[in-house]
Order: sequence, then C-alpha cells, then structure tokens
Amino acid sequence: MTTADGHAPDEAGTVQDSQAAQIDGTWERDVRWWDVAFYVIVVLSALALLTADVRGTALVVSLAAVGVILVGYVGWGRRAARTRNQVAAHVYLVVAIACTLVVVGQDALGTLLLFAVFTQIWMLSERLWTQVVLCVVLAAGTALALAFDPTTGRVGVAELASTAPQMGVALAFALSLGLWTAHTMRQAERHARLVDELRATQAELARSHHEAGVLAERERVAQEIHDTLAQGFTSVVMLAQAASADLDRSAPDAARERLALVESTARDNLAEARALVAAAAPAPLQVGTLGQALRRLADRFTDETGTHVDLEVADVLGLSSAEEVVLLRSAQEALANVRRHAAASAVVVSLVPGGPAGAGFPGSGDGPDGAAVVLEVVDDGRGLGPGVVEGFGLRGMRERVAASGGEVTVHGTPGGGTSVRVELPVPGRPPAPVTSPAATPAPRSTS
Repeated sequence: MTTADGHAPDEAGTVQDSQAAQIDGTWERDVRWWDVAFYVIVVLSALALLTADVRGTALVVSLAAVGVILVGYVGWGRRAARTRNQVAAHVYLVVAIACTLVVVGQDALGTLLLFAVFTQIWMLSERLWTQVVLCVVLAAGTALALAFDPTTGRVGVAELASTAPQMGVALAFALSLGLWTAHTMRQAERHARLVDELRATQAELARSHHEAGVLAERERVAQEIHDTLAQGFTSVVMLAQAASADLDRSAPDAARERLALVESTARDNLAEARALVAAAAPAPLQVGTLGQALRRLADRFTDETGTHVDLEVADVLGLSSAEEVVLLRSAQEALANVRRHAAASAVVVSLVPGGPAGAGFPGSGDGPDGAAVVLEVVDDGRGLGPGVVEGFGLRGMRERVAASGGEVTVHGTPGGGTSVRVELPVPGRPPAPVTSPAATPAPRSTS
C-alpha cells in the first residue's frame, strides 16, 4: 500500500488528521502485529525441526537458514515494512525465499515457513507483477525442494508429480487471497484520499462562502450607510449652512427653525445608526407602517428643501419587512437624488399595488397587472441630461431591488423632470385602491 503524507490544512491553516493519515496510523499498528506473527511462525518452525526426525547436517543447515531469515527480517524486512523501501523489501524477500527452499529441501516441515513468506510477499512488495512472480517462484521452488532427494541429489519425478498439484493449490490460494487483500487495501486508500479531497473541497467552499458573506455584509452596510447616515449628514450640513445664512441676514427665528431641523435630523440619524448596529429594521419602520414612514420622509424633505411633496399611499397589505425596507430605502435614495440634482419645485411619491404611479405628471407609465407593488418618485426638475452616469446610490438601489426580484426604471417625463419607478413582484396579491392621497397634486413644470 502506498503511503500518504497524512496531513491536510484546514480553514485556519492548521494541520489536522486526514483519512489517509488514519490509514497510515492503522498500518503502523498492524505492522507490529505482523512482527509478532512472523516471530511466532519462525520460532514454531524451529521447534518443529528440533522435535522432528531431522538430525545432523540437515538440522544444522535448516536452523542456519531459519536464522538467516530472522536476521534478514530484522535487518531489511522490518524496516522496509515501515518505510516502504522497495530495494530493502525485495532483498529481504529474495533471501527469505532462498532460505525457505533450503529448509524445505532438508525436511517437509520447512513448509511451515510458507505461511510467513507468502504473506510478506504481498505485504512488502508494491508491484503486482513482482508479487505474482515471487509467489510463483516460491511455490515452484517448494515443489522442487519437496521432490528433491538429498541422498541421490536428484528431483524425483514421481515425488514432483505428487507435490506439484499440492503447491498449485497453495499458489492459487496465495494469489487469490493476496490479490483480494491488495485490492481491498488499495480501495481503502483510494477512498481515504477521496475523503481527504472532499474535506479539502468543503473547507475551501466554506472559506469561499465565508468570504462572500463578509463581502455581501460589507456591501450591505455600505449601502445602508449611504441610504441613511450619509444622507442625514448631508441634510445636517445643508441645514447648518442655511441657519448660518439666516443669522447673517438677522433672521434668528428662521435660524432657530433650521437648528430644530438639525436636531431632529441628527436624532433620526442616531436612531438609524443604532438600528444599523443592531441589524434591526430601519428606525422609521420600527415605530409605524411603511405609509407613515413615507409620510415622515416626505414631510422632512419638504421642511429641509422647501420642495412640495405630494404623497399617495395605497393600502398595501401583506408586505414582508424585507420588502418594506427595499421600498423605503428606494424612496430615500430617489428623494436624495432630487435634492442633489433635480432643482425641482414639486415631487410626487406614490405607492400602489399594481397600478400606475406618478399622478400629477403625464407619461409616467402604465401599471402592471396587479401582481406587483409599485413605488414611483416623479419630480418636475431639470430632467436627465445627456451623458448622465448612474452613481453609487442608484446602482445600490438597483441591486437591492433586483435581490428582491424587482426592477428599477429611470426615465425622463415629457414636461421635464425625472421618474424613478420601483416595481416589486408580489404574486397573488391583488391591487388595492388608493385610500390616502395625503396632499394636493404637485404643479407641473413649466420650464
């Protein structure tokens, strides 16, 4: 059996035991038992020779051959069993086969050594053809040694005809058992390596998923900060600048109103920051419905910018918290873009289930068939100029909506201005009537 390196790195870069290493550990333990079995067979073979009718030179030669086998195993075979050194293994096997044939040639009791030598051929040699050749040589040599007559120095034909079938059976048994054992051991090693590869793949997949999760969470937090804290700080800066301008023109009451808005915006930002740290729902959705959150968003936008917001919210029921977050963040981003780029005098924000949005402005688009919720923010500002490039906020809005299976459409309106339409699919939910138009229609742009 070919050894493995026995180690595989885990996710943290440390070294852990692998299946191949466990097989190697089992092999080390088994080799010690093979040592014991070999020594027992050799000792029993020597005792059998001593207690049999082997006398004189034959006994001395037999015991000397057994001693050479024992020394060869201690010198080469035992080390080869642990290091898998094939040179040492084959040197020992050649010595063991030769000495076994010598012992068998002196007395038939020498065949007891075949139990050890046949086993060691399959245990020490790692090439199939070498194993088969050595087994054939051992079996054929044993048949000749049994048929050898020391008194005449010749091989008896009758004796050979008698011993050859017996050794043929022994050879067949040794080959079949050895091939089956070798196949089983190789299959076990192959399976162990496959398990190691599977574990390595699982570790790599877990690492990739972890990195992807970290990246996705980082992007989510970045988008949340952009949609909430960054916009709130922008409002604080603009309001502080307006308050300074009011003080410069000796309008303390107006400055006081601006500072009150600064405080309110800062408190809202602090609540959003706490919700973000706690991974909770947005602060406006924790204290009310989506419609109420949109109303507060529209009122604050009007207070901060002076731009009139006409809000139309349908009675949309059954939205999940994730869908509400998507719609609220989309409205925040759309109004932030109106603040930064549109120079609008009026905005319409509408939320309807599967109906046309953008009331008050022509050409804002037709609604879907009722299996969707539509949020649309339409302004009467300067519209989309040539070569407009989407920024981080709009790209983040598209990604957020797309993750929920929805779609974002941005286009100019015929009278000037821009429409941002968010459509989220909500299968099985029929459209509901508009129940709370909260403000008068916004005036059309005349520019």
